[in-house]
Amino acid sequence: MRVAHIIKVTRISGAERHLLVLLSALRQHDVDAHLLILVEDDKPMADMVSAAKDRGIPLRRLTIHRDYDLTLIFKIRRALREIKPDIVHTHLIHADLYGLFAAKLAGIRTVISSRHNDDQFRFHPIWQRLSPAIWRLTDGGIAISAAIKDFMIEVEDAPGEKITVVHYGLEHKWIADEELRAARQNLSLELRLGSDALLLGMVCRIVEQKGIPYALRALRQIRDRFPTANLIIAGDGDLRPQLEALARELGIDANVHWLGWRGDAAELIGAFDVLLMPSLWEGFGLVLLEAMSRRVPVIANRVSAIPEVVVHGENGLLVEARDVEALAAAMTRLLEDHALRQHMGLLGAARLEERFNVERMVSGTVAVYKEYTQ
Repeated sequence: MRVAHIIKVTRISGAERHLLVLLSALRQHDVDAHLLILVEDDKPMADMVSAAKDRGIPLRRLTIHRDYDLTLIFKIRRALREIKPDIVHTHLIHADLYGLFAAKLAGIRTVISSRHNDDQFRFHPIWQRLSPAIWRLTDGGIAISAAIKDFMIEVEDAPGEKITVVHYGLEHKWIADEELRAARQNLSLELRLGSDALLLGMVCRIVEQKGIPYALRALRQIRDRFPTANLIIAGDGDLRPQLEALARELGIDANVHWLGWRGDAAELIGAFDVLLMPSLWEGFGLVLLEAMSRRVPVIANRVSAIPEVVVHGENGLLVEARDVEALAAAMTRLLEDHALRQHMGLLGAARLEERFNVERMVSGTVAVYKEYTQ
């Protein structure tokens, strides 16, 4: 079975990292998986190309000049005719649109679409009208969480019988305590933090979805009790200047560290005492699995797919979205109890190994492929 995956890439983030793991594993399970990436002129994504090559994934780059670029349909069709896949599997909106129509023009019988997030733009009236038509032409769908499946049915009018839930899986190996201590020491040296510093960390785009203002305000509430508490934010985005100004206004700018986009973000998580995810919505949150693999407990909002990954009181604490007091209380509970943090970290690693492993992800994906080709 040959499958061509299509995705627009502007940086290696959650969906892209997921695909690198998935396609590499599929190729080890007798699925000839290929990758077509749509790239912008000024973002050729050499690091994605290199990562795919390292994993033995055949990759082609096609340039998209703007969001509405009808010539892309014919570029994708040409590539598909050369690859000759049995299935086209699309990811994210540009691939869903251009890849679907290119596949039909290329005579590909089966098109599968994955949803990685409960994107708010899908509430727009234009997408409300387009989505049912797109789903009539799409053979099947994969939702990365049960919450995303519900979103697809309720917001996109996707037929429920077409949608299968396949959770992300993470390549997991036991990370030695020495490696985690080294990550902690390296970050402390980089930021010139003392040995008594407490590190709350976020790894995310700096956008509205991620709820960063609530983390800043909660940090302000606990600072008097925990003067060595620091918030580490690895990521970048349009809201960074505005949020830096908020940190200054709150008088906590010395305790907030903006690292920008980091290629070593997964390793950084091992340096944290707690991972924060105060997201307002979240399709899955691959960073949650990265924290679990490094035995780092999580404080997150009880929204979207997060409760499928984080069990309250087991591998982390869940609070209601936008509730600064509850977020501050959760921070206080974990920062003052080192033993509880360790216990939750161990339970998180066990949950990852049992529920979110690569084998489960691959078997679920292959089952979808077989359903629509046999």
